[in-house]
Amino acid sequence: MDDATEALVATFQSFGEGALRDVWLFDQWTHQNLYLRADIESQLSDLDVDAFIDNERYGYITRDTYESLYARDYDYTVRGFASSELFRTFFADDDTRIGVLAGFDRREGGYDFAALSAELQTILDEYSVTELVPTDDTE
Repeated sequence: MDDATEALVATFQSFGEGALRDVWLFDQWTHQNLYLRADIESQLSDLDVDAFIDNERYGYITRDTYESLYARDYDYTVRGFASSELFRTFFADDDTRIGVLAGFDRREGGYDFAALSAELQTILDEYSVTELVPTDDTE
């Protein structure tokens, strides 16, 4: 990892306080796993990660749709599952769009995902979106 991706993972780790399950970067063509907790790694062995990330790519369309319908910037999406929550956001500049996906164990009282989103945006004050372009994890 480089400085930008290390800062990204550190932000998720600080926010999740041990509940962070995984962190992924993706663009329209490829994806990269930045963090995977050991107990989650064994669960992914039977999962089609490519199909999972492809599903998250629909978020590019959703983001554009929401921004055009509501005339506001899209910030993030959260989906809840029986024992975990999945957070997705996008970073963009004029030419590059990067999706960021992170899973967390569910916890009583939930999370302040708006605060996480704001904290992640501060990373772009120090790093460019192009520094977060994923390397190909699919090979």
